Amino acid sequence: MKKLDWFILKRLLVTFVFCMLLFTVIAVAVDSSEKTDDFVKTGLSNWEIFTQYYVGFIPYIWSLLFPLFVFIAVIFFTSKMAMRSEVIAILASGISFNRFLRPYIIGGVFLALILFVGRFYFIPKANVLYTTFMQEKLDKNNPLKNRQETSCYNCFFKRIDSTAYMGVKNYNAQTRTSGTFFMNRVRNGKVVYNLRAESIRWDTTGGKGKWIGKNVVERYVDSLGEREKRYTEKTIQLSILPTELVRDEYLKDKLTTPQLVKYIEKEELRGTEGLNSLKVERYKRTATPITVLLLTFIGAVVASRKTRGGSGLHLALGIVIAAAFIIADQFSTVFSVKGNFPPLVAAWLPNIIFFFVSLKLYRDTPK
Repeated sequence: MKKLDWFILKRLLVTFVFCMLLFTVIAVAVDSSEKTDDFVKTGLSNWEIFTQYYVGFIPYIWSLLFPLFVFIAVIFFTSKMAMRSEVIAILASGISFNRFLRPYIIGGVFLALILFVGRFYFIPKANVLYTTFMQEKLDKNNPLKNRQETSCYNCFFKRIDSTAYMGVKNYNAQTRTSGTFFMNRVRNGKVVYNLRAESIRWDTTGGKGKWIGKNVVERYVDSLGEREKRYTEKTIQLSILPTELVRDEYLKDKLTTPQLVKYIEKEELRGTEGLNSLKVERYKRTATPITVLLLTFIGAVVASRKTRGGSGLHLALGIVIAAAFIIADQFSTVFSVKGNFPPLVAAWLPNIIFFFVSLKLYRDTPK
């Protein structure tokens, strides 16, 4: 590490922190202006809103816009260096362009590691605070959040184990009760056991996994025929917890990566559908740090060229590239969540596309 490396690294980190703080203030100001009425309805003080909401909201914004912060920081200070002919002087002194890019790569790797560790463990823990406030204080007053988009929004159909399947209608998360419940056990493609109940409720006094069924009908089917038993009440042993029968749109943001991986594996065994959004989030937590490194490289290559338009031209070009990247990222995500596009490809496709863009820009840059 030479003086030049430390100089560029210092400028990169200082400018990055400045951009992050600036955009954070703007994001908080915009968000607070949009939610002023909702905050007033909660009856909380400004300090309570800050500690219960914005302490979690700020890390969420950081993780969301982290690659953009890095890209703008690189474009900004490298463009200033180019306009003052510092880049030309560095290259004229005998330092190759590849050697000039070394501190950018080091800085990009360092920032990518910070984002990688943060999104794996620390950001999801902060999101718990932010999303809990949204669910308990804001979403319940928003009719658009409470609408039922399907004919049976609180219906669940799950695979319990390798042979058993269950379904429950109109589950109430507050009372931990439901409407009609059924469970089938299948062997060799045939139903050998069927249980139906008028309703079920969580047994708060019993052991783990115990539910109480009301007006239960059990049917056994074997070589001897069909046998039926009826109960007014019956304890039903299920490996399903009440928390697993609640639709949580913020779930992917609250789980650390190890928890997210285990949750996806468990739900896949149960045959749960609609897991693409969770899978895309899982793969993005690995792909986004690579995005930071990629945008750092592109920013250095684009802004190191001295142009007549000055820093304004570099910033405009940077905004166009960032916008194109965001559009590609959103399109791939939507196609995966709403369609059949593979989640792994959806998470990595923008990086693959802009990897070739970076190579093209690198080859065209005067060295």
